[in-house]
Amino acid sequence: MEDEVFDAIIVPSSGDNALNITLAATFAVAVIFLLLGTSLGQVMDDQNSVESTIPNWWEVPLHERHEMVLYEPGQERSVLPVNGSIENIRTYTEHFIEVELPASEEDAGFPEDDLMHVALWLPDVPENEKIPVIMTIHPYYDFGGEGMPGVGDDSNPNTIPDRGVGEWVYNNFIRHGYALAQASTFGTGQSTHCQDVKGLGEQTGIQAVVDWLGKQNWSNGNVGLMGKSYAGTTNWEAAQNPSEHLKTIVPISGSIGVQEMFYRNGSSEARALGYDAAYWAATSDLTTDELRVCQDDLVGPLNPFTTHLWAHYGGAEWNDYWDERRHLPDVLANYKGSVYLVWGMQDWNVDPYHAFPTYQLMRDAGIPARGIMGQWAHNYPDQPITHQSAVSPGYGAEAYPQMSRMDWAVDLFWWFEYWLKGNGEMPELHVQMQRNDGRWHVEDTWPPEDMYWEDITLDQATATGSSVSASSSVTVTIPASDSDRFIAGLPTLHLSASTGFCDGGQIFATMFDATQNLRIGHATMDIRYRDGGYDAQTVMPFATYTMQMEFNPIDAIIPAGHEISLVLTESGEDYLSSSCANIGLSVNIDSSSTFSLPLIDRDEETAPEWFEVPNWWDVE
Repeated sequence: MEDEVFDAIIVPSSGDNALNITLAATFAVAVIFLLLGTSLGQVMDDQNSVESTIPNWWEVPLHERHEMVLYEPGQERSVLPVNGSIENIRTYTEHFIEVELPASEEDAGFPEDDLMHVALWLPDVPENEKIPVIMTIHPYYDFGGEGMPGVGDDSNPNTIPDRGVGEWVYNNFIRHGYALAQASTFGTGQSTHCQDVKGLGEQTGIQAVVDWLGKQNWSNGNVGLMGKSYAGTTNWEAAQNPSEHLKTIVPISGSIGVQEMFYRNGSSEARALGYDAAYWAATSDLTTDELRVCQDDLVGPLNPFTTHLWAHYGGAEWNDYWDERRHLPDVLANYKGSVYLVWGMQDWNVDPYHAFPTYQLMRDAGIPARGIMGQWAHNYPDQPITHQSAVSPGYGAEAYPQMSRMDWAVDLFWWFEYWLKGNGEMPELHVQMQRNDGRWHVEDTWPPEDMYWEDITLDQATATGSSVSASSSVTVTIPASDSDRFIAGLPTLHLSASTGFCDGGQIFATMFDATQNLRIGHATMDIRYRDGGYDAQTVMPFATYTMQMEFNPIDAIIPAGHEISLVLTESGEDYLSSSCANIGLSVNIDSSSTFSLPLIDRDEETAPEWFEVPNWWDVE
């Protein structure tokens, strides 16, 4: 499944008092700020301070923020250095929102209204004061074993702030004048209708909740969505045909489409085959809702099988299931709000190719966008304890501990203040990117505009082996360069390959810094999708094709004098083998194959793009 169930499981709370403990007791260092509302004053550490004349305390420039003290030992998430002035948070309320669905999305079965369930927390502000909403929505409330023997109980309902977004927003943002909304997607929690996993029905329900929140008499009309994984995908769903009240989204590793999530250049992830069925099993509770049947419940579980086996015979196109769940094109065409994009460059759950070139496509469409991308896995930017346990050599470990951004709450607060309240200056539209060795740089876009290509034909390389199958592999060694290779983009491998007596085949390529034996990144491709994308082509036996492989996004340094190796296997990591795995493909390691690296030049000492992040790892 796209997200781990434990993301929605909450440690039992003793009530509002447990969540209302102020942040002041957490800090040994006080923050002196807002003298007459005109200056920041000082954020002190032991020996120095940050002085600034900015009008708002949260607008600390990125290059100065490393001097802020934002961490106490043992702290699990980032916090705001300034407590909100609102003393009380009202007891949550629950609401059922009736949704008018398109005729194509109505179900057959038990007659019941189509209702979305929302839990809502409001700060105790005067009646005439209007506030914006931060909302998170996903299927993981009341999610799991349904109390069945050997499976366990469900996760907590949406009436308890969840540990991913809800509790963090509750503790940091509500007292600054924000409402928190937690909603269940259709067919989950207390929301009715079918669980139309990421389909039009689910999209319509999400959009209806956003619209309802923006129209309440306590609302200033501005709604922002935020969430990770499935709860990040719902952000894109909300923006497909958005309510006018949707002003910003913060998708954190949220897929831009279902087919996009499971297939990379036609190679299929193993989990694709049971995706729909797994969600149905985890949300079925043997009530009257389970008597409802929607058309996508029938075709959804079949599509991964027909796509994996018979895509070149139309197996991916016999219905509109994939097209209905391709979110990004609608967002680019219809959305007028902003996007704060967050991704782990070592995320194997929702791979970072969902983020790039998406970021630049949004900018080209006129969507204001900002990004933060570190070498973490399927996590939030500010989880130092989780980060440490989730990385390994070649998979982010070299970037720890600098990867954990304990200034993320400040960064995001600035974003919400501007886009949901209209306060202060607009945050810069840029990408904060971490290189594989831990260093951070900021770019106007990514891949950077000054990126250039180094093309290496494989007649310059040496190779062991010539056939890639279930029982054989090929290793290609690329000569070292006299200068550093700073990779910033999506490398390509245009590989000449010949089929055997089979109508398919697959290559999984892993890139290494060969001198250090350090993994850098990977690419995969089914030869039926040799031109990339999602359109399969026929394959003739004993024919030669150029496979235009594109790697996952990479921001990494290959030092001067270090060779690069490409290890070509039939499959790798979490991808299925192809139906032609035993026969495999012959690869041509000569001038007909080209390996291309997207490179940038940044002075390692003085380039203005480099910045330091707040040091939390030496705090005692």
